[in-house]
Amino acid sequence: MKLEGKIALVTGGSQGLGKAIALKLAENGADIAVVYVGPEEPALETCREIEALGRRVKSYVCDVRDEQAVEATVEAVRNDLGKVDILVNNAGVTRDGLMVGMKDADYDLVLDINLKGAFHMARACYRDFMRKKAGKIINISSIAGLVGNVGQVNYAASKAGLIGMSKSIAKELGSRGVCCNCIAPGFIATDMTKDIKEDNLLLQQVPMKKMGTPEDVANVALFLASPESDYITGETIRVDGGLAI
Repeated sequence: MKLEGKIALVTGGSQGLGKAIALKLAENGADIAVVYVGPEEPALETCREIEALGRRVKSYVCDVRDEQAVEATVEAVRNDLGKVDILVNNAGVTRDGLMVGMKDADYDLVLDINLKGAFHMARACYRDFMRKKAGKIINISSIAGLVGNVGQVNYAASKAGLIGMSKSIAKELGSRGVCCNCIAPGFIATDMTKDIKEDNLLLQQVPMKKMGTPEDVANVALFLASPESDYITGETIRVDGGLAI
């Protein structure tokens, strides 16, 4: 199996894209640390599904905005599972609205979780990756970070920031054998997009005329986590059916 002996920490790993990625990595041999906030049951269900695959798994409640909580969580993962080889920064929220009426609190919340939370996690794992001279960091961005989106000034800024941060991390850690890349999903069938109908004008702009699935994103995450991508870093791979062409 491609990831046998590897430990993957997945934020926002209890449901949606995070769950799909966690399961895909587990199917390919990785043991998983599921980091989440919110209801406990989805996290427990994800853990049960991973255990059914024969992999080790533990769940951790952690607000990624809180640097001390992040440091404590990464330390707990080290103690429980031994190390962190793969970091998937997937935790994210939206607070959409036109800029003219957007509250500072909604702007700050999205940036703090989507961007600063990823910074906290990457920083907490940084020295371990340097010492091992190996590691994979996968940041879940969005096509909104590449092309923008009406009503998503905060979200687009956070996702564009992830792309810039990933390039900088890639340059800092490249000589240590650590790869840092982004995935930029388009319209993916999750709870976040459940209200988008097939006749939606934005969806009709997708050349493939359909939404993607969480598994489409998870397959790219598996590639970026695996040895097959060891010479790829600082990249952003779109999973968008051609929307951002």
